[in-house]
Amino acid sequence: MVQRGTARPQASEHLHVLDDPRRVGSLLSPLRRQLLAELGHEPDSAAGLARRLGFPRQKLNYHLRQMEDAGLVELLEERQRRGCVERTLRVSARAFVIDPALLGSLGADPSAIQDRFSSSYQLATATRLARELAELQRGAASAKKALPTITLETEVRFASAERRATFAEELADAIARLAARYQDTTPGSRAFRIVLAGHPALKRAAAEDATASPTREKPS
Repeated sequence: MVQRGTARPQASEHLHVLDDPRRVGSLLSPLRRQLLAELGHEPDSAAGLARRLGFPRQKLNYHLRQMEDAGLVELLEERQRRGCVERTLRVSARAFVIDPALLGSLGADPSAIQDRFSSSYQLATATRLARELAELQRGAASAKKALPTITLETEVRFASAERRATFAEELADAIARLAARYQDTTPGSRAFRIVLAGHPALKRAAAEDATASPTREKPS
């Protein structure tokens, strides 16, 4: 079964791309990652987290303030409690991705890798994809527009290396035909980068798929 996802406008962003070194630095501490995980399960205050985790409230309050300044957590509500103001926080996004552009010239560049059938080339291409999407996402957010994307994902089992090679050849031919059919160079047309990649499925992923419900098209 092919899994499809198409971007649609959302009331709030579910995934944040971290493109500020300061924000990335706020994630380096194991304690702060633990706090994010806890707040991802349930919003809470410094006092509540202190009870749950067994750390001093003052220590957690310091880290939470730093994380709030970096935009990793946000204020949900404030209320008077025993003569003081208790601030309940929540994570600012469902998940976070670090922008590969932060590596600058150290980042992976697929054009510098000659072997296009290597895992290094595929990793470099995936890195470029994340980098470009991060930049496009910032532009779309600035313009207050939805970013149109197309995502296809599936899993295929091959009986042999020969069958896998034949599949790759037929897939390449099909993509070439589709590209030729829909290619439009008239003014106003917009270019899309199409990336197809395949790698052996992780064994744990197969076990998760066996228990998961079928994936349907949904907002991203």
